[in-house]
Amino acid sequence: MKILMNAFTKEPESLIHAQMNAVERVLRSGWWVLGGELKAFEKEWSNWSGIEHTVGVGNGMDALEIGIRALGIGPGDEIITTPMTAFATVLSILRAGAVPVLADIDPDTAILSLESTVRCISPKTRAVMLVHLYGQSAPLKEFESFCQGKGIHLIEDCAQAHGAYAQGRPVGSVGLFSGWSFYPTKNLGAIGDAGALSTMDPGIAEKARQLRNYGQSERYHHPNVGLNSRLDELQAAILRERLKSLDQWTKRRREIAHAYSSGITNQYVRILPLPKDAKDHVHHLFVITTPQREALTAYLKERNIETLIHYPVPVHHQGPCKTARVDPKGLGHAEKHAQECLSLPCNPFLSDEEAGMVIEAVNGFKT
Repeated sequence: MKILMNAFTKEPESLIHAQMNAVERVLRSGWWVLGGELKAFEKEWSNWSGIEHTVGVGNGMDALEIGIRALGIGPGDEIITTPMTAFATVLSILRAGAVPVLADIDPDTAILSLESTVRCISPKTRAVMLVHLYGQSAPLKEFESFCQGKGIHLIEDCAQAHGAYAQGRPVGSVGLFSGWSFYPTKNLGAIGDAGALSTMDPGIAEKARQLRNYGQSERYHHPNVGLNSRLDELQAAILRERLKSLDQWTKRRREIAHAYSSGITNQYVRILPLPKDAKDHVHHLFVITTPQREALTAYLKERNIETLIHYPVPVHHQGPCKTARVDPKGLGHAEKHAQECLSLPCNPFLSDEEAGMVIEAVNGFKT
């Protein structure tokens, strides 16, 4: 038996049938782009996430880019963000024509450090893009206060944090807008690329709707230079069905994460701390760190346990960002984390037996 990071083939037959029915519903509707399924999903996601306006787009990166452009941020403007994230985070800034500036991370959580962010501020800073990494909520209250004090925008990258809370508030509801990814491996995933922008601001939502559809305000009228980035009817219909299971899946992810946190005792492994409030983490990934990552990965592979690294190459080591401005004190914490982080299986279809096997294997590892 192989224990996988993502176990799509274990999804229940009832969900598969529901999705097949949703696909048939779309096919028989005769309306496949910007139709009723998308409008329904946008409303359902707003209700579920607690954020008033949702705009479905092609993917999570487009959601961030569209939001940046809706704010009027572009060439010469700087956005501070983290080097420990999927490259799409920073790519959205580059595609909008803005300049990414990279601050270091908190060594305990791997989330963007406010202390480092302060050191990166310049007269060109227009926003901070805060990533809720691995499914854990970042300290939104502190960043909100900081951004308000500096007169800059707070943007939330919620690609990995569907349903997480931060100090009693839903992630995505604090920044001026938030970007969501529904890539298949996310806590709520489509069967291909999909994403959404959420905001409490109706003006940003309206601008985003134009930008996703060629910059079109009404048919054949294009006041903006937009994109072709529309969440199609098939993906919207499938997401509607999958959303019904998301609370149950999150509950299971939390059970697995707490089992790992209490059960893994290997001295060579450090577990990222769990939040005091369980609602502040939805465990998109369960990440450990170890100086013996290569050896541990090989050891687990021999025992049929799949692992992945999120992320082995920090952003400032990527070709397009090697000359990016960074914290003047460097990005030492991010570099160390990138060298030592390792993700263990934490998908909602993992059985208690399989979770126990992972714990036993990790604890059995010796150097």
